[in-house]
Amino acid sequence: MGKSRRRRGWPEMPLALAGKVIDNHTHLPLWDQQIPQVEGVRLSLAEQLERAQQVGVSAMITSGCQVDELAATVRLTAENPQVFCALAIHPNEAALHEKVVATAPDGQTYQLQEWHQRYSLEQAVQQVYEAATSSEKTVAIGETGLDYFRTSPEGRQAQQRGFRMHISLAKELDLPLQIHDREAHADTIRILLEEGAPERTIFHCFSGDKEMAKVLAKQGWYASIAGPVTYNANQWQREAAAAMPASRLLVETDAPYLTPHPHRGQPNASYMCVWTVRKLAEITGRSESDMSAQLLKNTCEVYGEKVAAFAQ
Repeated sequence: MGKSRRRRGWPEMPLALAGKVIDNHTHLPLWDQQIPQVEGVRLSLAEQLERAQQVGVSAMITSGCQVDELAATVRLTAENPQVFCALAIHPNEAALHEKVVATAPDGQTYQLQEWHQRYSLEQAVQQVYEAATSSEKTVAIGETGLDYFRTSPEGRQAQQRGFRMHISLAKELDLPLQIHDREAHADTIRILLEEGAPERTIFHCFSGDKEMAKVLAKQGWYASIAGPVTYNANQWQREAAAAMPASRLLVETDAPYLTPHPHRGQPNASYMCVWTVRKLAEITGRSESDMSAQLLKNTCEVYGEKVAAFAQ
């Protein structure tokens, strides 16, 4: 038999969930050019939101995590009732605000943009504060944290300083903290413990193993599970998810990245959350409706009444 053809184009809509969920972390397109064009087709923001509604993804939290995205992200939430936002300076951006442009472990040297030149790291975090307090639809600070894969060793100190600033900001504003942790588990946990983690702390796109899941569970932190848990090779991620208390699980897409199986390699959008919910139901031995209800309950407890209004 010949090799199967890799799927292309935008993924077809999955069957609707037997319940509702909220995409806890995504990156909705702020401008048309951010929408992937696949085989000549762009799936507009309006159509992405409509597809999400049709399959049971009733709301989403989109992340604006660099200076030039903050105002546009807030504006997007004002224009779409079911969209809320998390705001921060991404750890890779933190290093650039400190003018660190050394080659990263992934082999890239990231270029300074106008906003990196204009704002110091402290000033960039101040921009986050101003944007976050300008809108009642800001429901989290994030994504912030550490990324030792996409930032050079010279940038680690800047990342750690930025992370500490965001922890303080989340506590000052009494908002949940969404953490980006890539190949930096030990330092991420160490800094959270040193600073005192916010009451509601979420590891977005959780990438730890079963032992790390036990640490999160002990601290009462949340693991937000994304598409990689569905990949055949990632049994260790499924074991980590199974080790988490069900009351500390959230679900996300991190779209347009990390499209779940069986559509890996195609563009991602919030309506694809369905595949991850179904995998979590399988992992935890729950029915799809029970898993959806648990995830929805957890999300509402983390983000509060404004988001909970979309659970009905």
